[in-house]
Amino acid sequence: MILAVDIGNTNISMGLLDGDKIIGNFRLTTKTQRTSDEYGICLTTLLIKSDIKPSDIEDVVISSVVPKVMYSFTNCIKKYLNKTPIVISAGIKTGISINTDNPKEVGADRIVSVAAAYHTYHRSCIIVDFGTATTFDYVSGNGEFKYTVISPGLEISAQALYGQTAKLPEVEIKKPESILGRNTITGMQSGIVYGYIGQVEYIVKKMKEELNDPDAFVIATGGLGRVIFQGTDVINLYDPDIAFKGIKILYEKNKNNFKPI
Repeated sequence: MILAVDIGNTNISMGLLDGDKIIGNFRLTTKTQRTSDEYGICLTTLLIKSDIKPSDIEDVVISSVVPKVMYSFTNCIKKYLNKTPIVISAGIKTGISINTDNPKEVGADRIVSVAAAYHTYHRSCIIVDFGTATTFDYVSGNGEFKYTVISPGLEISAQALYGQTAKLPEVEIKKPESILGRNTITGMQSGIVYGYIGQVEYIVKKMKEELNDPDAFVIATGGLGRVIFQGTDVINLYDPDIAFKGIKILYEKNKNNFKPI
């Protein structure tokens, strides 16, 4: 059994994979001030609730874009699971060609998602990851990852609206039945969600146009991806587990060459 860990700016997502099957997943908020013991207690409690013993875990594979939490989190794995974690980093075999201007600056989260999309669907894809930032990453039918678009995430956009205006309240991010809000709350929700849907539709349309690839398969992922997916037909699929699948694919390609930290 593999524990796949995706450490993002907002959440630490963990998936338990038995072969290619995801049998459980957990999520913690990303807190840089947590100690290895705090992470360890959280992790072991979650495993116990799923009837998983530390000895059931064969390997722990980490994809991270938050360097500040790595020392505590990796020590938690060593101390509480008795495993030396494997960290996905630049230079590993991916089966795709990363041809951006500076391949080393591409985050591990984006590499695992692009790899998962390409190796699963074997066609050109646009992967839209609705995280703290929203990224639109394109991989060609030949496995070339070259182009990206990055925009403020949905929560960042919402926080800017109510955080910079004196009388607008914090609201739940959800799609109202109609864009026509009849009060401040639904008016804000309409502007946030329908406005973001419009942004996503335009970016995807423009990418396909400039790439001359109208049939690129569009995959959404990330916590708020479902909200946007349900409101547009430009997204073909919502897959919340694409990071775990990508981590597993890269683990299989590199497990004999990984250098544990």
